[in-house]
Amino acid sequence: MRLSCGRTGSCHDNAVAESFFATLKNEMYYRGSFATRADTKHAVIRFIEAEYNRKRPHSTIGYQIPAKAMEAFFERTRPTAGELPMAA
Repeated sequence: MRLSCGRTGSCHDNAVAESFFATLKNEMYYRGSFATRADTKHAVIRFIEAEYNRKRPHSTIGYQIPAKAMEAFFERTRPTAGELPMAA
């Protein structure tokens, strides 16, 4: 199975995507063997959710762990008591 990124955009977006896919290939894909596409898909999701987003600091978000950065974002944007949420 070939893992690649087909998106285009600014050089900064592409650098982040290339870095992610290099990490995914080196730390997950090349270390395992997968019988089916479904097995590969589950392994990728497990890697992203359990390892990449929960343990690895990322330079693009100030060397924070993505899960912690997301928690902080939701905490900052949570409506206070009596405040109505903004409509989309």
